[in-house]
Amino acid sequence: MRQVTRCTLLYTEMITTKAILHGDQERLLGFDPIEHPLSLQLGGDDPAELAECARIAEDRGYDEVNINVGCPSSRVQSGCFGAALMARPERVASCVEEMRAAVSIPVTVKHRIGIDEIDRYEDMARFVSIVSEASADRFTVHARKAWLSGLSPKQNRNVPPLRYDDVYRLKIDFPHLPIEINGGIRTASEIKCHLEHVDAVMIGREAYDQPWLFSTVDSLFFNRRDPGMSRIEVAEAMIPYIARYIESGGKMNHVTRHMLQLYSHQPGARRWKRVLGESSCKDQRDLAPIRALLKEQGARTSPF
Repeated sequence: MRQVTRCTLLYTEMITTKAILHGDQERLLGFDPIEHPLSLQLGGDDPAELAECARIAEDRGYDEVNINVGCPSSRVQSGCFGAALMARPERVASCVEEMRAAVSIPVTVKHRIGIDEIDRYEDMARFVSIVSEASADRFTVHARKAWLSGLSPKQNRNVPPLRYDDVYRLKIDFPHLPIEINGGIRTASEIKCHLEHVDAVMIGREAYDQPWLFSTVDSLFFNRRDPGMSRIEVAEAMIPYIARYIESGGKMNHVTRHMLQLYSHQPGARRWKRVLGESSCKDQRDLAPIRALLKEQGARTSPF
């Protein structure tokens, strides 16, 4: 993504506080300096643990720490955090307050418009009002409610209807708060439309499925020059990164599996995914097949 956009804030996957405090921090939190600006997304409901993880994030150089109050998976619910915390705004406020006291980097909150039967606009506004008293730096709102039972996490990303107007209304009612919208946004023109109502836009699934969407966002939204790299140049730039990752003990497909959508919606996209996937899995340390694929790619006038 950093070969495609230099300015967009990137997020880690959600990592639980207990995993960080009791697990391999380098494996969980290590990142390449090129990835800045970068936000660490945390899952947890213990204020002290979240504060400690925020300190660890700041010490490691993260630009922001985000508490996830939107994930509806059953494993998250069993720990009483993620989307389940929308029913406990005072608890979220306590978490944010302790995190803010522990670090100087921004502390942000990602949440849904509601959960289960707690899904009126007034319920979300109450949640934001209470949590904002703890001085959260930004509220990122997934414009769908979440059903904590009856729908899978995947279904919760698509089945509940989008309610963008509720997020717009939130910005009207809380004009002093930075409000970011998320959910079902797929094009630059859609981003522009949303920015007429809110302060920022988060792209989730589409960033993974169609990363080339971001090739023009620096100029469109940040008043900066786009990197201007071609797809083949982006892929070639990944070779030294992959080599370093392998040298550190990683496996090639840990990286290349995230490159499968580089040619999304382009001629030959299916073949790109097949060849890249097969080459990565045959020998986890041999870069020769990847270099051969890129050489073939570069010799063509069209992607494939």
